[in-house]
Amino acid sequence: MWRNYLLVGLRALAKSRVYAAINIAGLALGLAACLLILLYVRYEAGYDRWMPGSDRAFQLQTFYSATETGGEEMKLQVSSIVAGRALAKDYPDQIERHVWVRGFSPVVIQDGQASQIEKLRMADSNLFDIMDVPFVRGSAATALPDAHSIALSESEAKRRFGDVDPTGRTLTIVDNNGPVDYRVTAVFRDWPRNSSFSAGAVARFDLEAQFADRRDQLTAWDSQSGWNFYRLRSPADAALIMSRMPAWEKRNIPDYPGGGRRVNPGDYQDYRLVALPDVHLGEAQNSGPTPGNDRATVATFAVIALLILGMACVNFTNLATARASQRAREVALRKVLGASRGQLIAQFLTEAVLVTAIAMLLALAGVELLLPSFNAFLKADMQLHYLGRDGWLGWVVLLTLVVGLLAGLYPAFYLARFEPAKILKANKSAADAQGSGRLRSALVIGQFAVSIGLIICTAVIYAQTAYARTADAGYVRDGLLQIGNIGFKGVDGRDQQVVEQLRRVPGVVAAARTQIAVDPDNNSISAIYTGPSAGDQVDVGRYGVEPGFFRAMGMKILAGRDFSEGIGRDDATTPYPLDRAALCERLFCGAIERI
Repeated sequence: MWRNYLLVGLRALAKSRVYAAINIAGLALGLAACLLILLYVRYEAGYDRWMPGSDRAFQLQTFYSATETGGEEMKLQVSSIVAGRALAKDYPDQIERHVWVRGFSPVVIQDGQASQIEKLRMADSNLFDIMDVPFVRGSAATALPDAHSIALSESEAKRRFGDVDPTGRTLTIVDNNGPVDYRVTAVFRDWPRNSSFSAGAVARFDLEAQFADRRDQLTAWDSQSGWNFYRLRSPADAALIMSRMPAWEKRNIPDYPGGGRRVNPGDYQDYRLVALPDVHLGEAQNSGPTPGNDRATVATFAVIALLILGMACVNFTNLATARASQRAREVALRKVLGASRGQLIAQFLTEAVLVTAIAMLLALAGVELLLPSFNAFLKADMQLHYLGRDGWLGWVVLLTLVVGLLAGLYPAFYLARFEPAKILKANKSAADAQGSGRLRSALVIGQFAVSIGLIICTAVIYAQTAYARTADAGYVRDGLLQIGNIGFKGVDGRDQQVVEQLRRVPGVVAAARTQIAVDPDNNSISAIYTGPSAGDQVDVGRYGVEPGFFRAMGMKILAGRDFSEGIGRDDATTPYPLDRAALCERLFCGAIERI
């Protein structure tokens, strides 16, 4: 019986080739778009799930609440060294491994040539016990045996040493402590791109030695300068730790002197343990090892995929009902010859599933062709596997059946209800059936409404993106060049010479040094007191700069003057140029002339 249904369906398609081509092409486009978007949604939702034991890997995040003194709400993936250590010390029965990771891009010297390693991480050997990545050479147990060892990613090892075994070779890293030789001890597979952590290389370092000249960083609760990762003995232990977190914060975070009054970072900051697979789409999206995403955005894409699929189904239904007039006599003759209504419904549903299956094959071919470009555009490494744990074969079959049944349900019942006597006697068209025209009109209106909505959303997103690219950032972006690491030992002492030589280069308008990189989310918080009472504190972001900085950045000074090398008190004191918001809202009540 089913074989007969398939043969009849194929004959019907062969008889109306133009109709079949239009219907299959429209459905294939909708399915291809839907599959690509769903592939992206699954990719985003699957961050870090490739890693064995990822459900026991956790990140300690820092959440700042807004304060009356001007402190802004912030949700950071970084946390302090002392917080990470204290948590591991207080919960030994729940925490199996702990590592604090520092990320930076120092100068790397290889065979006398200076270069950089993108995403160099400084950590200890516990990192590979928490992050279970496969190794090409060496193993997790032997990757970082001592404080002067370094493990390279497969791509970084190939970039530096080609196909030669790099183990035993030496790289010199110039950082805050000066040049230090590191021996390559292992090579690990590149972290997949759908990871909330990644590394081009991991160098083992002695935490105490690294901060020998900045001992306060080891005990400062408000210095969020790296990532704390943990491996718990059980995923359920995270809930236990989080339930005790408020009491733990009160017990551990000490008071600091501030303007003659009590200041406790615990009053405005909290810590959260977040499972590694939840980091990418989590609340904290600032200062992460890799860019994150918004859960609502990913959910929106899933809705868009369903809307596109719905439009394809509606288009299929419209074409099927519009073509019903050509099959009215066929239905009438089948009923006269004894076909039941159920058999006719099964026949037309089989044809709908057949058309959907053909469209799905074309859609899969289109996805395979478009996926490399799609990956390049999104900087992802999505793959369409059909078998295995992440295989799509089952979902493809299910989607084919669901779409075929949903798209063909109304046309099947619509065609099966024709009365043979009326059709054969009056040669009545199926398009004249009661209610069919109204339904098609409603479906077409729905299609146009969804299409217009998607076009509007696309236009709004494009306009917002264009605005973000062209909005006034407060400084001139064109021609701006930022050079890092000139404050490291080995370069320190000659950084002023570098700046002076840059100023003499033809075409250079100005050059100046800063303590930290210029970034809207990168600053150091300082408390300014305008009076003796507790309410006189104002928290502002602080950048350490030298004369020439404002000219180099193309920033306009609204009132007052720039730093000057000719005025000695600019070096003897701590002058503060203030931005307009902090100046008008907090310090001078809007009176900019009071400077």
